[in-house]
Amino acid sequence: MAQLPREKLEALEKRFVFLEETMAENPDPETYVKLAKEYSDLQPIIETIRQYHGVVAAIADAREMLDGDDREMAQMAAAELEELEEKHSGMVDEIRLLLLPRDAADDKSVIVELRAGTGGDEAALFAGDLFRMYQRYAELKKWKFSVLEQSAGDMGGFKEVVISISGVGAYARLKFESGVHRVQRVPDTESSGRIHTSAATVAVLPDVEDVDIKLRAEDLRIDTMRASGAGGQHVNTTDSAVRITHLPSGIMVVASEKSQHQNRATAMKLLRARLYDMQKEARDRERADARKGQVGSGDRSERIRTYNFPQGRVTDHRINLTLYKLDQIIAGDGLDELIEALITENQAAQLAAMDEMS
Repeated sequence: MAQLPREKLEALEKRFVFLEETMAENPDPETYVKLAKEYSDLQPIIETIRQYHGVVAAIADAREMLDGDDREMAQMAAAELEELEEKHSGMVDEIRLLLLPRDAADDKSVIVELRAGTGGDEAALFAGDLFRMYQRYAELKKWKFSVLEQSAGDMGGFKEVVISISGVGAYARLKFESGVHRVQRVPDTESSGRIHTSAATVAVLPDVEDVDIKLRAEDLRIDTMRASGAGGQHVNTTDSAVRITHLPSGIMVVASEKSQHQNRATAMKLLRARLYDMQKEARDRERADARKGQVGSGDRSERIRTYNFPQGRVTDHRINLTLYKLDQIIAGDGLDELIEALITENQAAQLAAMDEMS
């Protein structure tokens, strides 16, 4: 059985008590907010550790009764001990999972960028399918779903669409969706029944605030321009589209809906998300050795999943999982089964890495 790092548990418990005592001393509001955030983050594992201590004490009591002279009490203790040891094993696994380093962005909302890849009109239609899949999934999770920017495909779907999904924990659930999604099916325009392969790319970015990414005015170049619709025709006669260039990184974002005020806010939101994602990728690369074997979540060029319509199957190539539930998954209702499998695989890889380092 895997062992728990007792010194680390003791250190966490001491830190939790310190936070409680310090908050009770009424520090200044800014300090209090920071302490309260750390306190809230620690609370789940501390409660589990305290329950674990109770189970350990109960096991010791049961073993003492087992060695006593009272035969009836010993029988009762034996039955209780079996139940307690099973509970102990489960709590060890739970604490080990809670000890895994959390992605700082896991609780955040997300910005999802969908782009048609290879496959022309069929790729744009598939991007539309993915759009509806995530829209339905957001509905099931009771998250707010809104479109920030879109460019329609000639035959339907999207050449590109940027969406906001707002809800606590959205990034934790959706971060493994980043990458190339491939579809295999017979297009409606294919008279011979030949299967075509098309692709769309998905980028999932944490939706961050000013406190996460500080943007200095002198680092930004903001341009306004006339928004254009499909085929290049002007959708209005005012310079409503906004383009913001972050000079130090060279990142450029454009928002081109009807309201210039809203476009500016949208462009700033996109810029913060991309800068945060860039910094996060750099940090992840630095920890690459420790993260060896984990499920990828950032490489936009990685082919992660294939949706095969003729066979009704979806295959996630990162974990070699195939489900013959394409209709449910593409409708959003069955997506959780894939996401849960990815999270479980990622946690298993993290635990293995943690055991190797201990």
